[in-house]
Amino acid sequence: MKSISRSLFRSRRGVNQRQLGGAGVLRNEHNDRYAFQIRLAVALLLIACAFGLLFARFFWLQVLQHNRYMTLAEQNRISLVPVSPPRGLIRDRNGVVLAHNFSAYTLEITPSKVGNLNAAIDHINTLIEITPKDRRRFKKELEESKNFESLPIKTRLTDEEVARFAARSHEFPGVEVKARLFRHYPQGELASHLVGYIGRINDRDIENLKENGKLANYRGTDHIGKLGVEQSYEDALHGVTGFEKVEVDSGGRAIRTLDRTPPKPGSDLQLSIDMKLQTVVEKLFDKRRGALVAIEPGTGGILAFVSKPGFDPNLFVDGIDPISWKELNESIDKPLLNRALGGEYPPGSTFKPFMAMAALEGNYPLVHQTIADPGYFIYGNNKFRDSKPGGYGSMNFDRAMVVSSDTYFYQLAVQMGIDDIAAFMKQFDLGQRTGIDLPGERRGVLPSPEWKKQRFKKREQQKWYSGETVSIGIGQGYNSYTPLQMAHATAILANRGVVFRPHVVANLVDPVSGRATPVEPKPIRTQPWKPENIERVIRGMEGVMTQGTAARVFAGAQYTSAGKTGTAQVYSLKGAKYNAHAISERLRDHSWFIVFAPADKPKIALAVIVENGGFGAQAAAPIARATLDFYLTGKEPAAPASAVASAARPASSAAAASSPAEEERTSD
Repeated sequence: MKSISRSLFRSRRGVNQRQLGGAGVLRNEHNDRYAFQIRLAVALLLIACAFGLLFARFFWLQVLQHNRYMTLAEQNRISLVPVSPPRGLIRDRNGVVLAHNFSAYTLEITPSKVGNLNAAIDHINTLIEITPKDRRRFKKELEESKNFESLPIKTRLTDEEVARFAARSHEFPGVEVKARLFRHYPQGELASHLVGYIGRINDRDIENLKENGKLANYRGTDHIGKLGVEQSYEDALHGVTGFEKVEVDSGGRAIRTLDRTPPKPGSDLQLSIDMKLQTVVEKLFDKRRGALVAIEPGTGGILAFVSKPGFDPNLFVDGIDPISWKELNESIDKPLLNRALGGEYPPGSTFKPFMAMAALEGNYPLVHQTIADPGYFIYGNNKFRDSKPGGYGSMNFDRAMVVSSDTYFYQLAVQMGIDDIAAFMKQFDLGQRTGIDLPGERRGVLPSPEWKKQRFKKREQQKWYSGETVSIGIGQGYNSYTPLQMAHATAILANRGVVFRPHVVANLVDPVSGRATPVEPKPIRTQPWKPENIERVIRGMEGVMTQGTAARVFAGAQYTSAGKTGTAQVYSLKGAKYNAHAISERLRDHSWFIVFAPADKPKIALAVIVENGGFGAQAAAPIARATLDFYLTGKEPAAPASAVASAARPASSAAAASSPAEEERTSD
């Protein structure tokens, strides 16, 4: 019985255990299914979020940013290539070419694409000769033009050199052959300071173009005007840059041209300069240093613009090498100095006609008086010497101009006073910039008490002493003017007070249509001078040419002229006798001459200075005579103007001195 009960108990317990086990399995399956559903929901949510993000990004790129990326894609397929305009030509008044362009090939390196520049240049040298001069020039351009994509290592390649490089161009990454227009100056040194030159654009040029809003027009342009009319008329000469719309492949290679906006060529310049006259004058100077400016009084047009010595502007076009630059920059003769508008010199006695005009207009007592000229003038404790020992005796206004009496003009200056002198000389634009259409004009120095206060810092140096006025009267002291200013003042007097702005460009010419736009010669102003005073000064200047200090030089001239000699002291002898042959050549006086002709109806007015040339009639006057002979009569000079003193001395015994080696220092 007991055994039956135990068996039954075990049987029931087993059934219960099996029932409980089945329920557990069901419970686990439910949990697993729930967990799976959770995981699936999370996965679906993540997938939905991912697709949402993708859709949002798709919407952002394809809808909101459609225009931007469409433009970028188009730019990746289409490239805008700048097309540089041909630079305008420069010609003289008769059509003589002073600057033109020619096409040639150049070998250029892009530094950013070349690892070792020296090694690359050495490699190029195995194929095309790279001279030491080419290397020096490349190094100089690399230092000055860091922002440029490519720089020339070899210019003006021959066809053979181009073909040789093209066959092996794959060996030279970052090096390529380019076809470019080159500037050439066929006249060489002739009128070099006037024409100027172009050079590669540097960082300073880029900054200037940015400031003036012109940088966009210089895309693809490597050169810009650096001096002379090349610089002052840069905007007209450069033209307007064009563009080509080019389709390119993935490698950046051009496939075809889709559209083209042609460049507008720069305007040609027709100058007022007469190159025949310019050539004659430069030959007259020969190897002497100095300047000459000749002006057409009735228009203000510059007929000749000479600064000697000059330089060859072709040296600068490809980039001047350091050795040539050093030779020009450190030369004792200063060939880079534009003496015509940048050289400042005391005018000596060429200042006296303007003093005479001021005296007549101011009606000072001395112009109506006759004085004694003992050969000196004592003012305070100072003794001011005359140009002629012993003086000229009895002296009045008209004779003082002819013989160039320093004593008379000393007294005239004291009577006028420095304030009146300075005020009147401004009417001749002395000590003022003339406004000529060339860069680099200096102002010069028109002395006055106000100028001295600004010039000197120490109080004791700022005071104006009345004795300083004495020297001003004969063009010495603080007086300092450019040859351009002196020529301009002479032209004003020749034109009877009518003032024109000096200019070197006569016309801007459209190279396509040939239409010329003239630079209108309009008077700036007319000085309110009395005609009788003007004519009296001019008659005095005519006397200089017929019986005064320039009489022998202008003997036999086929025209009437009005002029004045001048001698500008370079340094003070402190009372010692001047002996030109006893001092260094560069310490000798400068030789000045101003003149216009014909005297009644002037066609030309000029000022000429010969540095360290001695007294006015010795060096400057012969150059002026030959210049006028050629311009007015067509007479060609046989040789450079003679500097022989015996051939240039005044004919009058009153103006004669002792031998040239022992002559008194003069201001005539």
